[in-house]
Amino acid sequence: MAILPAAEIRRTVRQGLEEDLAQGDATTASIFSSPVPARAEIIAQQPLVVAGMAAAVQTFLMVDPSLRLSVSKRDGDRAKNGETLLHIEGDGRSILQAERVALNFLQHLSGIATLTQRFCQAVRGYPAKILDTRKTLPGWRTLQKWAVSLGGGINHRRSLSDGILIKDNHLALLRHNRRPVERACRLAQAHRPNALPIIVEVESLSDVRQALAGKPDIILLDNMAPDLVRRAVALIKKQALVEVSGGITLKNVGAMAAAGADRISIGALTHSAPAATISLVMSLARPSRRRRT
Repeated sequence: MAILPAAEIRRTVRQGLEEDLAQGDATTASIFSSPVPARAEIIAQQPLVVAGMAAAVQTFLMVDPSLRLSVSKRDGDRAKNGETLLHIEGDGRSILQAERVALNFLQHLSGIATLTQRFCQAVRGYPAKILDTRKTLPGWRTLQKWAVSLGGGINHRRSLSDGILIKDNHLALLRHNRRPVERACRLAQAHRPNALPIIVEVESLSDVRQALAGKPDIILLDNMAPDLVRRAVALIKKQALVEVSGGITLKNVGAMAAAGADRISIGALTHSAPAATISLVMSLARPSRRRRT
């Protein structure tokens, strides 16, 4: 299982609490002037892959270190509808103050992990791998890509320095060349640092032929229908890895895998994953009974 650095969790939790709690909790403060013994459960309201539990726990403890937490489902675990993910006991005021931020982590990241798992299941039986993209929320890239890995996906580039990906707008600046795709690949071959992989995005079989002449490591077929992907795969003949991207859905991802794609990159894993349905249910804690002597 992928491990999220503790420092990254603390940084993001601290940022979330500064947004939500820096000026206090006006509602809770106006109703409760003293501690309220309470207990709470965070419950999955759908089948899901848990992601964000470590951040949720850190949120509650950063608000109130005296809270007592018992984790039932850890990051990477599968949970059924109705299963409890986390038990919390302590001052109800503190639970209320941490609730929204903790749920934001769990709902958003579990949504990414769960959607990624669905895509991975849809290509089961094929060698194709599911990859994410850089279409992430600013400041949340590490967490979002970590959630993808929990769902069984593979992280694409984490930043612009992690690989050479020649896209349509790079090629647009080379249109004065007769064969811009081939030219871009050859320039990248001559100047790439640290033997970074070269990926070139193409939109037609003509572009594929240019790419093959430029000898990239990966040819990315952009917005191609499965039949055209199959023809491109036959043309490439394993001279490069084949990646497909653009308009990938749960309905067509299986067809893309069957067409021969080695990699399927999907921006929706991070920019459009629906938040998982997860709730926090709170109640007054029962007073402990003293044994009579």
